[in-house]
Amino acid sequence: MDWSWLRGDEYVVARLLFQRALAGIYLIAFVVTLRQFRPLLGQRGLLPVPQFLAQLDFLDAPSLFHWRYSDRLLVAVAWAGIVLSAVALFGVTDLVPLPVALLVWFALWALYLSIANVGQTFYGFGWESLLCETGFLAIFLGNAEVSPPITIVFLARWLLFRVEFGAGLIKMRGDQCWRDLTCLYYHHETQPMANPLSWYFHHLPKRFHRFEVLGNHFAQLVAPVFLFAPQPIATVAGAVVFGTQAWLVLSGNFAWLNVVTMALALMALDDRRLTGAALGPGTDVPWFTALTLLYTALVLFLSYRPARNLLSRRQLMNYSFDPFHIVGTYGAFGSVTKERDEVIVEGTEEPVLTPRTAWREYEFKAKPGDVMRRPPQYAPYHLRLDWLMWFAAMSSPLYHEWFGPFLAKLLLADAPTLRLLRLDPFDGKRPQFVRARLFRYRFTTAAERRETGAWWHRELIGDYVRPVSLRMLAGVQR
Repeated sequence: MDWSWLRGDEYVVARLLFQRALAGIYLIAFVVTLRQFRPLLGQRGLLPVPQFLAQLDFLDAPSLFHWRYSDRLLVAVAWAGIVLSAVALFGVTDLVPLPVALLVWFALWALYLSIANVGQTFYGFGWESLLCETGFLAIFLGNAEVSPPITIVFLARWLLFRVEFGAGLIKMRGDQCWRDLTCLYYHHETQPMANPLSWYFHHLPKRFHRFEVLGNHFAQLVAPVFLFAPQPIATVAGAVVFGTQAWLVLSGNFAWLNVVTMALALMALDDRRLTGAALGPGTDVPWFTALTLLYTALVLFLSYRPARNLLSRRQLMNYSFDPFHIVGTYGAFGSVTKERDEVIVEGTEEPVLTPRTAWREYEFKAKPGDVMRRPPQYAPYHLRLDWLMWFAAMSSPLYHEWFGPFLAKLLLADAPTLRLLRLDPFDGKRPQFVRARLFRYRFTTAAERRETGAWWHRELIGDYVRPVSLRMLAGVQR
């Protein structure tokens, strides 16, 4: 039987670029795991994995850590992911036999799935599921030994469609400001993590902000429909999505959400548009063709609930319908916060508190603190604690089970925890008390910036957590 119609011979370059980009994202994700997982989720972390796994069966959250969790094993998994990511990034997977290449991509998916599924709230972001799903799809794109399967090319576009169209729908169904085109009056200032250009984006004319929202609606609600059109229309749609995501990279820190989406958009670009010529027909490997058809059938079967979710008035955002994160639903910023509150954590070495007690601030790596500090660029690297601090400011600390343990670690001057921060004001010594206060932040105006040099202006709202000591926290735990 002639299966040549299943070959995507015109997507060889797109596959190469996509797989290299995905390998780079995997590399960053595993480095984040190596540097941050243990103080957040390790045996002595804020939310220890062993306690979490004791409440779950394997199929609730598939992970190799159900067999055994230890910090040493976690480090081994992270390093294995780093090495395999580097192997794929430098193109070794195109030099080895096809089965070996598939095993490399499968191992990357399985290792990261094992991490994400035990990461609890620190891994509760849509781009974790997106990376898992994209990584699973990459297994079936093959390597240079075979042509890219055309069904997998279209499944990549189906994933991109769900990411973009889902985000567009959740906006239109959510905050009124998306419908009246005013959301970007606020977003650049109140987004979870501003970057060095966010202050400038915020001060663009409101007319331009309305144009930005219109462009976003076009990129998320119109362009994705044409991802399934013949070439060169699909290429144009993919380029629109790619360009919009690049704009978001310039204006904020969203970990690897944007770059994964940009990588998927590459699968809409054929070789004629990328290089000016098609590279010619590839080869057929019957067992691999059969494998890709089985995966295609699985994705189509699992797509029923995500597709139905897109049409639902009660649309879920960033939700996976299966524990292996093979087919999920996505979306972002269904609502936009209009004001920015920040939790500022402080400590003191004084054994007795008085109105004159001197408090010193802990400084985080990227979240706003010191008003004179320009917002830094970290994405696509992901600062998990900083992101959770943004969410913490939106509600009581009682809703954030990690926050009390975090304060306890500061009181103990726990070195791994302190390495998650930019500045420990006590240079490794134990404070006697810590507290958290809530401030209202806004970007300075152009005039304020010229006069003071500050990027932010802040005003105290009140206490978030009143001063506590180790003895007080121990009493609460008892």
